[in-house]
Amino acid sequence: MNNIESLQRATSGQSTVNLGAIYSGFAAMGIDDIQPRVNVLTFKAWLAKGRTVQKGQHGVKCITWIPTTKDGENKLMPRTVTVFHINQTREI
Repeated sequence: MNNIESLQRATSGQSTVNLGAIYSGFAAMGIDDIQPRVNVLTFKAWLAKGRTVQKGQHGVKCITWIPTTKDGENKLMPRTVTVFHINQTREI
């Protein structure tokens, strides 16, 4: 998946499964302006927006479901992703 696809998936999702982990994870880091899909995105989504995660930053791990085709059937596979707050990024 390329960076543009990652950005589209990250900003268009509607699942609320990871919201608790995102809010509590970033609150524990002292970050309080938390807006998932706006200022909290994956590494590749930030790259697509012309930003990169600063060296040494740690994000919050979440579970996402990736569509795949296996044995001729369309399925969803769980995948662990890490999201970062905009404060942890810089312009490229």
